[in-house]
Amino acid sequence: MLTARYETLRLQRGESLLDMGCGFGRHAYAAARLGAKVVALDAGADEVMGVMNTATAMIEAGELPLGAPIDAVRGDAFALPFADGTFDRIIASEILEHLPTDTVAMDELARVLKPGGTIAITVPRFGPELINWALSDEYHGVEGGHVRIYRRSVLLERLTGTGLRPYASHHAHALHAPYWWLKCAVGTTNDEHKAVKAYHKLLVWDIMKGPKLTRYAERVLNPLIGKSVIIYLEKPLSARAKSNRAEMSHS
Repeated sequence: MLTARYETLRLQRGESLLDMGCGFGRHAYAAARLGAKVVALDAGADEVMGVMNTATAMIEAGELPLGAPIDAVRGDAFALPFADGTFDRIIASEILEHLPTDTVAMDELARVLKPGGTIAITVPRFGPELINWALSDEYHGVEGGHVRIYRRSVLLERLTGTGLRPYASHHAHALHAPYWWLKCAVGTTNDEHKAVKAYHKLLVWDIMKGPKLTRYAERVLNPLIGKSVIIYLEKPLSARAKSNRAEMSHS
């Protein structure tokens, strides 16, 4: 289940892609299937090892081409271990809301993106996320959890402060928003609640089967209650190494 759209990201076969904060690699595998040279980065050792093991298993099962170029790297979002202008495309999905100093990570993402390259940033949408916070302190109060709720205007202001230019946006995962409202209402760790189990079963069925009814329902509901907002930005060909924010801080 992808959040970013590769056609909107403008990904082409043979291009380099960074999946920053890859988790267990859903965007990385999809990009590799499209012929991208993928680097999946995460701060967690388990996630990095999981991506490598899963990629190997997928190659053996014929689900990825032999020798699919996926490299998994453990790294820090505040100091990415790559040279300036390394990647053609970048995805940072549901990461920034976890980071105390998000602008540092934004500057790093802009730094390692090639001039002319594009990036997809996804974060929880303000309205659905606000309901989660209102229903449950446990939802956002855990270590490593969400530290902020983004208003779209604030997110855009911070991202454009790096010198990146937005060119497209959309919402995703409307069917997941009520699921998290339900979990927050009954307890985020209460997976045995009958309603939670029933809704989870529906979501798994939707992901596995992709029936027309739920696909249509999500398309209709995404503009209204889509759980995630996705913003696509490009780095101008004339972009300098330093971000606008860094230049302003020294002026």
